Amino acid sequence: MDKSLIKNAFIAGGIKNLTPADALQACLSGAILIDVKEDYLNAHKKFKVPEYFEIPLSILESHLPDFNKADVYIFADSAGIRSKEAVVILTNAGFTNVCNLAGGLVDWERLNLPLTVDKSEMLSGSCACQLKYRNLNNKD
Repeated sequence: MDKSLIKNAFIAGGIKNLTPADALQACLSGAILIDVKEDYLNAHKKFKVPEYFEIPLSILESHLPDFNKADVYIFADSAGIRSKEAVVILTNAGFTNVCNLAGGLVDWERLNLPLTVDKSEMLSGSCACQLKYRNLNNKD
């Protein structure tokens, strides 16, 4: 894989980061986007890029044998915070072509970059421990 896909990466917190626009261009050129949100947070909105996989951070280390050190990986989550942990995990395992998606899904969506949205999977609640599916047909 061509390392130039992440040539626009910037270093923050000791790891490589890409802006959403740069990440999209990298994905369109062959980089692989890995969403590390937990399963219950992935159904509503998904990144729409050619090579996209969902591997929750909680089980990422068990999937290390599935990764190829020659490929370029961009890790994402909702805001670009937990995905930094994924970059650290792969970096510590000897991977060099890994980046964090700065701003995560929030900034990706704010910039109107490609998404798949399933409104029937939308969650609501006052905190993550109380999230539940919204009844979109109920006006209560």
